[in-house]
Amino acid sequence: MSSLRHRVFPPQLLLKWPKEALFCLWLLHPEPASRPKMDEVLQSEFLNEPRDNLVEREAAIELKEKIEEQELLLEFLLMLQQRKQDSADNLRRTVSFLSSDLQEVTKLQASIRGKGGLSSNLQDSPSRLPSTNDDSSSSGSRKRIRPSSSLHNEHQTSDTTIGGTENSISRSSRLMKNFKKLESAYFMNRRRAFKPIAAAKTLPRNAPMSSDGKGSISSANNFLPRERLAEGRQSGWISSFLEGLSKYMSFKRLNVKADLKQGDLLNSSNLVCSLGFDRDGEYFATGGVNKKIKVFEYNSILNENRDIHYPVVEMSSRSKLSSICWNNYIKSQIASSNFEGVVQIWDVTRNQVHMELKEHERRVWSVDFSSANPTLLASGSDDGSVKLWNTNQGVSVGTIKTKANVCCVQFPSNSGNMLAFGSADHRIYYYDLRNPSMPLFTLVGHNKTVSYVKFVDSSTLVSSSTDNTLKLWDLSESTSQVIDCPIQTFTGHMNLKNFVGLSVSDGYIATGSETNEVYVYHKAFPMPALSYKFNTTDPISGDEVDDSEQFISSVCWRSQSSTLVAANSLGNIKLLEMV
Repeated sequence: MSSLRHRVFPPQLLLKWPKEALFCLWLLHPEPASRPKMDEVLQSEFLNEPRDNLVEREAAIELKEKIEEQELLLEFLLMLQQRKQDSADNLRRTVSFLSSDLQEVTKLQASIRGKGGLSSNLQDSPSRLPSTNDDSSSSGSRKRIRPSSSLHNEHQTSDTTIGGTENSISRSSRLMKNFKKLESAYFMNRRRAFKPIAAAKTLPRNAPMSSDGKGSISSANNFLPRERLAEGRQSGWISSFLEGLSKYMSFKRLNVKADLKQGDLLNSSNLVCSLGFDRDGEYFATGGVNKKIKVFEYNSILNENRDIHYPVVEMSSRSKLSSICWNNYIKSQIASSNFEGVVQIWDVTRNQVHMELKEHERRVWSVDFSSANPTLLASGSDDGSVKLWNTNQGVSVGTIKTKANVCCVQFPSNSGNMLAFGSADHRIYYYDLRNPSMPLFTLVGHNKTVSYVKFVDSSTLVSSSTDNTLKLWDLSESTSQVIDCPIQTFTGHMNLKNFVGLSVSDGYIATGSETNEVYVYHKAFPMPALSYKFNTTDPISGDEVDDSEQFISSVCWRSQSSTLVAANSLGNIKLLEMV
């Protein structure tokens, strides 16, 4: 304060705020008479100028904020307009190719109806209600029909019409129920079908590709008109989608053909881990925690209504069984794996073990015979290895080491050189056994353990995981060693902790669920086509009860048919048929 009294200010005040310093010097004038009065202070330039500047500054800030708000609104509206414009363009394109597809299907339908003079017959198909006009109904024939025959035909036509109408209503109901998913599948199929066509445009004209993308097509195609080639490409995906839709809608439910009743159902350890039909579908075998392989004759189970069904062959193992597999060439040979890490080959006709293979260090989860090489067997184990066995030599002829437990192994049906296996590291590995040092493909997409892999065909496989999904993979179009985009993901069943089985037949995929249900998918669509729930029978009352603790433990199709066998964790086995 003494410094201020002597009009001495800090140097920084003079440098940074000279106006403020000058105002203070004026107030501290050494002559009291020269010091400003209050009204002079209030009217001074120092106090009035900053106020004006502050108002201007606030006004400028407010104006800037308003401009920024307007620019933000303008940006939002422009972005919204662009997105809606893109949506409108996409919608126009969608409507355009939908119209194109409708025209194509209409032409195909007319072409099919026109073949062999079927047009008039199809127009008078039973899907239409029959006319009650006697003249019109009889005008198409000159034959004399007896009254009884006519009455019988009328009843038959009526029954056919009613049945056809009910079937049509049922199909329409299922169609509407799954409309959104069918719509997604339609667009996905269309994109997939036209993708290779766009890529093929870059090929030279003298090197057309075959349908499988691996070679040149016949030179006869070069003489086809361009219009016919375009129609072929257009109708190709339609045929594929139509085939999938037809198969998806072909069956309405799963019916029980037979209920297998065993004599040891009071045994608490009846969980069936694996099921398998022989090459001809005459016999099927079961294996599980009761340490027994039981072989049943299919026809006798269907035809004989017994209180208890006995196996034609029963073979005992020292340990719990995790997997069984028939040899497709040697009808009497079954391979099994057990919890002690031993792979066994059984002779069913002699009811005994033919060979034991003991190189795995921990539990073996899966075994599979090669269809192309009947002496080649693969096994996958908790010790992180896949072993290849020659059944003539009785020793392993190759080993693939991995960093995680191997849960399943599978050969494609047409090759003994390729092998796929699923692992606890959530991945599927596909190997060319002629170069076992590294996988040909690694399939990435599951979030938990891969419990099963099955080949749908030579280049397509389906995998099952405890992440509640099945995934379909196409190996033919991949240009990378890592495939992270499955062509289909199937959901609807529940599978979080147990092995529930997986089986494939003619595009139909059967799997179990931890809701004690069997689910059937078709490869073309991600939602279930059919399902059947196992109900537990109360041993005292004989009534069926819903037991939520039980689950389906294994499923297996009967050699390219609509029949499958399924078992649950209680050991109940049922033969089911799609109808």
